[in-house]
Amino acid sequence: MLTEPTRSEIDELRGRTVLEFGASWCPICQHARPLIDRALAEHPSVRHLWIEDGKGKPLGRSFRVKLWPTLVFLQDGRELARVVRPREASELSAAFEHLG
Repeated sequence: MLTEPTRSEIDELRGRTVLEFGASWCPICQHARPLIDRALAEHPSVRHLWIEDGKGKPLGRSFRVKLWPTLVFLQDGRELARVVRPREASELSAAFEHLG
């Protein structure tokens, strides 16, 4: 996605979506990347939106993102689960289970 979606656009999304908030320069995000990529590959039917977050970014603030990476799991625009700074595949698997 070239431009950051608005909160209302996210709230109106239908289906299962994972929002991933992070920063391209963030070393913790880079370290978690392989773990996140594997989990996403196991759920190809789930929409994934990577959001470059940072100071002055309203979407991250609207989801109360404080640490990167933060993954927000949505069904029809409603948050069902959240994983902050995943360290193990089981954390992501548990969150994907909430999406059904």
